[in-house]
Amino acid sequence: MERDSLMGRFARRAFLKTAGMGLAAAPALAARSSAAPRAAEVPVPSFPPLSLDIGDFGAKGDGTTKNTAMIQEALDRCAVLGGGEVVVPTGRFLTGAVFIRSNTRLRFAPDAELVGSADLADYPVSQVRWEGKWIEGHGALVQAIDAENIAVIGPGTISGAPSLGGRPTAENPLRHPALMEFVSCRNVLLDGFSTSYERMWSIHPVYCENVTARNLTIRSTTGNGDGIDIDSCRHVRIDRCDISTGDDCIAIKSGRGSEAHAIGRPTEDVVITNCTFADAIFACIGIGSETSGGIRGVRIAHCKFTHARTNAIYIKSRVGRGAFIEDIEAHDLDVTGTGLGFLRINLESSGLHDQFPVPGVAGIPHAANFRFAHITVRGVPQLVDATEIHPLKPLDGLTLEDISGDGAKGIYMANIKGADIARVNLTGLTGPLLNIANVTGKGLKGAAPITPPAPPALVPEPAEPYRLK
Repeated sequence: MERDSLMGRFARRAFLKTAGMGLAAAPALAARSSAAPRAAEVPVPSFPPLSLDIGDFGAKGDGTTKNTAMIQEALDRCAVLGGGEVVVPTGRFLTGAVFIRSNTRLRFAPDAELVGSADLADYPVSQVRWEGKWIEGHGALVQAIDAENIAVIGPGTISGAPSLGGRPTAENPLRHPALMEFVSCRNVLLDGFSTSYERMWSIHPVYCENVTARNLTIRSTTGNGDGIDIDSCRHVRIDRCDISTGDDCIAIKSGRGSEAHAIGRPTEDVVITNCTFADAIFACIGIGSETSGGIRGVRIAHCKFTHARTNAIYIKSRVGRGAFIEDIEAHDLDVTGTGLGFLRINLESSGLHDQFPVPGVAGIPHAANFRFAHITVRGVPQLVDATEIHPLKPLDGLTLEDISGDGAKGIYMANIKGADIARVNLTGLTGPLLNIANVTGKGLKGAAPITPPAPPALVPEPAEPYRLK
């Protein structure tokens, strides 16, 4: 209990420190919100030669001995000796939550598996991020807080207890444990391992900088089973990952409502390349709907989408989120097996209402500079649905070019300025390729008129302004 209390206080201090940094930076972020981010080199951490085996600390890979204390001792010992690696040898090692410290690499031998305990008491409670809000909840199976130069590398597997997934309820309001979570960390490498979990996020970096995830095989099932949730992070690289999930394969977020809007921590400079995605319940890549800190500079390239219950890519927010979604680019994509279509843009009504939404016109998300090019689609029910955009803040710049394949419905757009449609060839259509309302730009000749959805009302001003507490 003493250790749980200590980690809870430590997590709270890290949260308050990073929240304060975000508040200090908020005016500057707002001032430069229209500027595209500069692509950054993301450093990959290196480590001293020290190597410690958890077996030497008494851990047993029999699948039944609970090894939490032994694994944590090895991780702590590694850190106080100046850093290095902690090795999980071949076997099935049952454990509760463990914490990686700075300058430490957790390495799995072939056929090594870390198996999460099914006992919630093995996951300390502290401030955690849940759907864009900081709430009380259980920490992850593998986690790090305010650490730098850390890594988890394979080959090997990290498996969560299936019974621990799910969503908070009124009867049980604590957030359930994620599989892996990194809070306020810098220089994080995740490489070459597999994950298995159900009904909860697999990998969740929040308030992190310089994150590399590569060569991962991520598997989850049923609702809420996201693969990688990028949450108010900067400089993220995801490469050569195979992700098949029960919910979004990758979700890109920055917080929800007036809390996240006041903290002002955007997600920016995210590059996703050479990945394969399959999703059983929602979208393969979701950008939003938690966007109140802002999202800018997302690039998706050379990826294959094999199945999506809804859309391959869904850019989403709602009135009351505020902030911005800017500079989104995707190219060289292969898309099949979508339930609703390739691309949906909904900036009016996606996601949960927040208890303290951003009021007035400021609560309408600003969106600009979306580009999708060199894309092949097969059997899409609809190529693009971009009609749920508020007329008071039209999307400023949407490029669709060099898109080919077959589908039932074409492009539907409303409230967009600076559209650019070029070399879009779709066979099998049951109606016009282009369907628009209040759209200006190039390549719109011959478009059919449509009636867009009625925009939602603005959030009224509260009796008292929101303040963080």
